[in-house]
Amino acid sequence: MSSCDLLVFVDSTASTRDSWVFRKLQRQSSFRRGGVIPTAICLSKAAIGAGVLSVSVHAAEVGALYQLACLMLGGMLTVLSIRMISVASIETKKWSFEDVCEELFHPVMSIFTGFMNACVCLGSAAGYLIVCGQVFVVIFQADNATRNLFVVLVGIFVCCPMALARHVGFMRHLAALSVGALILLVIVVAWYMGDRGIDESVTTENFLLGPGGATFITYMNSINNMIFAYNNQFNVPQLTGELTPEPSRNGMTKVALLSTSISFLLYASVSILGVLAFGVAENQKDSLILDLMPVRKEIHVLISLIAVMFSVLTCFQFHIYPVRQFLAYLVRKARGRSSDDEKTDVVYFGRSLTRWYDIFCALGSVCLVVLIAVVITSLRAMLDFIGAFGAAYISFMVPPMWIIALRRKDEKNFSWFSREILFSVSFLALGLFLFVFGTYSAILPILGL
Repeated sequence: MSSCDLLVFVDSTASTRDSWVFRKLQRQSSFRRGGVIPTAICLSKAAIGAGVLSVSVHAAEVGALYQLACLMLGGMLTVLSIRMISVASIETKKWSFEDVCEELFHPVMSIFTGFMNACVCLGSAAGYLIVCGQVFVVIFQADNATRNLFVVLVGIFVCCPMALARHVGFMRHLAALSVGALILLVIVVAWYMGDRGIDESVTTENFLLGPGGATFITYMNSINNMIFAYNNQFNVPQLTGELTPEPSRNGMTKVALLSTSISFLLYASVSILGVLAFGVAENQKDSLILDLMPVRKEIHVLISLIAVMFSVLTCFQFHIYPVRQFLAYLVRKARGRSSDDEKTDVVYFGRSLTRWYDIFCALGSVCLVVLIAVVITSLRAMLDFIGAFGAAYISFMVPPMWIIALRRKDEKNFSWFSREILFSVSFLALGLFLFVFGTYSAILPILGL
């Protein structure tokens, strides 16, 4: 062998070894796309949105003890719900609510479930843009026309490009920064309390048990709000499919526990500090943004408000993805194609027609949300109404129905009295109660009651 051949052989061997080492390190990277930690952060960010800004208002109404109990209950139910969804996705090898429903039930069920999911996500996404508008108004004291223009520009130049990502895991780095932004908000609220002292309206009794005067509906609404504060199930099927090295029940259980723990810590911190800093009853404004308005000129408060805007815009993208999936499902059905047919689809300008439809659906979804946030304010009550029972349906009714349908396929060993089926039926009954109550509580403000 000549010296030149030897150098080529050595270089080739080194290149092969280096590429093998790179692939191994890539697989072992804790923050790779599909890893447990980044997936958990993405899932927690899907849950922690604008609701974190008003969670202390509910704590001021019912007391810290009741609030924390509701948060713990909601967290446990969310972990169970996520596990059920991941089990169904893995066993059917389908990675969207629509495809799993079609596999286990019927296309009509898929369309209904996808519609409910899309309504929940559209309503939440519109709320995030509204929060961005509120932050803009607080910082710059802008009028309504300028605020609307700002929301449109944010939708066009920020939300539209980010909505084009193929995978939810693409957002993992932004999601991590977004969680950090919310931690900064918690620090600023703690600073406010340290600088101004505990609000004079707070006593040990009303901090722990509430100021009194809360009705049964108030307490039930608190349960409802805290349970759905964790609502991130709409992203679970696709994140399960993106899990590496392969989708697994244990992996998604770890994701569920970690993401719910992150959400619980943030919600609990804001609940406690918010009440101590801003008081109880009428002392609490609608959101932390308004609570911090008197000190908005402080540089760290200004940075925290901008961080909140960044955080809700990140959360916005997680809510657009399920809308895209629903629209993609409708397009596939209209074209008579299945979810695995993209590789055989016709190609235009280097992209499949399926991908082009996905892009158009993503941009159309963002435009619709911008329209809701800026113009059609009267539609918000309707979206809140749909979202109230839609979230209960998606999070606590669909998952147990999937498990029951999966087990019924095994007709020889199926029994309604098995532990798993009895638990699923109980979970479904709870979901039905939340479904009915959520609808009832959403109708009351619409009727002015």
